[in-house]
Amino acid sequence: MHMTVISGPERRRRWSAAEREEIVASSFAPGAVVAEVARQFDVSTSLIYKWRRDAQEPVGAMFVPAMMAEDDGSVPDVSGDALAASPVIRLDLAGGTKVSIAATAPTRLVLAVLRALR
Repeated sequence: MHMTVISGPERRRRWSAAEREEIVASSFAPGAVVAEVARQFDVSTSLIYKWRRDAQEPVGAMFVPAMMAEDDGSVPDVSGDALAASPVIRLDLAGGTKVSIAATAPTRLVLAVLRALR
């Protein structure tokens, strides 16, 4: 039986970023079992799962802020065929709702749609 005795005022173990990275990389290796990796590095399995979630989270903002630009308010006259060939922003929302916005859409329209979808 293995027992760890912690003495002194410090009761929590600390892992450096490099140690965490090594442990997480080991847990993602093909055929790796998190419980075995935890025993190998003497770390709680729940802590490894937390570090794995943290490692998979995107860094920085999830959305790019939209900026309002002045325009003349006119709507371009585009035929259906030309619209189908132009680039489109497509949003797939929960519940199967789909929203498509032509890349040629006026900035105010795009902002209004995105604000409405908040």
